[in-house]
Amino acid sequence: MFKKIIITAVAFSTALSTSSMAQTNLSAETGPPTGAPGASVIALAEVASKMGVIDIQVSTGQTLTNSIQNVAEGKTDIAASPFILTFLMANGLGPYAKLGKDSGSALASKLAVLYTYRVAVGGLYAYDSSDFEGWDGIEGATIYNGPPRGAALTEARLLIKLNTGLEDGVGYTGIQVNWGQAVKTIQDGSADAFVLPMGFPDGRITAALSSGDITIWSVPKNVYDGNEFNKVAGLPGTVGFEIPISDMGYGSGVTVVSEDGNFRGLGTVGGEVVNVDMDFDTAKALTAAFIANIDVYKAKAPFMQTAWHGETDIKITDMCGTMPVKYHPGAVAAWEEAGYSLPACAKP
Repeated sequence: MFKKIIITAVAFSTALSTSSMAQTNLSAETGPPTGAPGASVIALAEVASKMGVIDIQVSTGQTLTNSIQNVAEGKTDIAASPFILTFLMANGLGPYAKLGKDSGSALASKLAVLYTYRVAVGGLYAYDSSDFEGWDGIEGATIYNGPPRGAALTEARLLIKLNTGLEDGVGYTGIQVNWGQAVKTIQDGSADAFVLPMGFPDGRITAALSSGDITIWSVPKNVYDGNEFNKVAGLPGTVGFEIPISDMGYGSGVTVVSEDGNFRGLGTVGGEVVNVDMDFDTAKALTAAFIANIDVYKAKAPFMQTAWHGETDIKITDMCGTMPVKYHPGAVAAWEEAGYSLPACAKP
C-alpha cells in the first residue's frame, strides 16, 4: 500500500538548506503518545531535528479541538488534526458552535496540511467480566465515549446512534474524561463499556488488559453497508474501515465479535496542520523530512504500521470534496519533488 521512498538528494538538500531555521523552535500540540496523532507529531519532531530542519517543542495529551484553533489563531505552529474538526470549524458546528459560521470559516481558512494519516477507528469494547451485550447492551448503560469535547466524542456519539439509534444523555449515559485519565477510567469500573478511537493494536486496550480480558464488537455488516452509515462515512475526514481480525495485532486476552473474519468500524482521517502563513521553505522542509523518514514513523509503535502514513490517494486521505483545508504550498512542493502526484483538488 505504501510507496517506498529513497532519500533523494533533493529532499536532503532541502532540509540542509533550511538548517539555519534550527535556531528557532516551533511549537506543536498533539494527543496522547499512545495514539497515531501523538506518535506522529513526536516522530516529526525527531526527524526534523535529525535532518537539521528545526527544533519542535511538543505538548502531548492535548484536546485537538483546541489545538487546531490555536494553530489557526497563530498561537501554535503545528497540530495534529482529525479532518472532521476542520469541517466543523469551517461551518461553526459542534465544538465550534460558539464561533459561528463566519468566524469559524475565517479560522479554518488559516489552516493547511503537511501530510495525512489515519487517526484511529472508532469501536465498542468492554471487559468480559462486565457481561456486556455489545451494541444491544448500550441502552441504559454508562459509556465512556471520549474527552469532554473533540472529534473522538463527536464520532463516538455518531457511531452509537448509527448502531442503536440512541442519543447520549437519553438512551444511555455518556461520561467524558480527558485522555490522560483514559486507561484509569477504563479500569476503574465507572463505565460499563467504552466507545473510543482505536489503533491496531490499541495502546489503551493493551494497557487495560492488566485488569482483565476484553471483547471488541465490530459494527454489524448490515449497519456498515447501510445508507446511514455511508452518509456518516462521507463526512470530511471520516471513512468506512474494514480489516481482517487476524491483522488487528492482538493476542490472548482480546476477543473480536463479528459475523465473519473482519472487523468494521468508522475510521477517522487527519494529518499535521500548520498555519497557511508558515514560511514556504519551513513547510517544505518539514514535509520532506517526513517523506524521507516514513519508516521512522512506522517504527514508533505497532499501530503505526497500518496508519496510512505516506498515502496520497484521496480515497484514503479524504483531502477533497467537502474537506475545507488543502495542502500547504511548501508541502505540495516537497511531495512533488519526491515523485508523488497530488490531486489538483487538494492543492491550494
